[in-house]
Amino acid sequence: MVSRQESAAATRRSLLGAARDLLKAGGPQRVTLREVGARADVSRGAAYRHFADKESLLAAVGAESWDRIAEQLRQLRDDEHANPRMRIQSALEALLTVGRDEPEVFKMMFTMPATNPEPSIEAASRAQAEFLGIVGDAVGPERAHLYGALLLTGAHGIASMDASGHLSPQMWETTPEQLVSTLVELVTPEATEPPIPDDDASR
Repeated sequence: MVSRQESAAATRRSLLGAARDLLKAGGPQRVTLREVGARADVSRGAAYRHFADKESLLAAVGAESWDRIAEQLRQLRDDEHANPRMRIQSALEALLTVGRDEPEVFKMMFTMPATNPEPSIEAASRAQAEFLGIVGDAVGPERAHLYGALLLTGAHGIASMDASGHLSPQMWETTPEQLVSTLVELVTPEATEPPIPDDDASR
């Protein structure tokens, strides 16, 4: 039997999925609690029980995207044989993918709600902590915050310019992926070899 808590969690996931679809289809103006509830095929008042208003719903969509990225980054860190530079590259490309495929969702990830911003901050912080770990593995913990901020802000700018159409390959003769790769190479010139297992692990 499904518990009440499990049922509520499933309803919330359905609502967030519906809001994400509407956001992708028509931007924030397309999203209303009523339309989200109808698309999620839940009871009339379900959306209003889970979210105080449209702003909190959109903020939750952004937070969920950060959580998805955090899980991807966690899996990258668990890959002990991955090249440290490629871990950073893959981490930043995860952000580029959202910016390219879901530009409106991408905007919500970086939009701070006026009320109750804590869930958004916490979700972003979880993903950013994973990213700092990846960067620290490549450049050392003492440089992780500076280089991590440089890489993240650089990737955000690249993704934003690409989404807005201002990163035309005809104009700049490059791609977002090439820009990210160059940025990573500048920050991690020596982080090219996979980690060497210690003696105990290799026996």
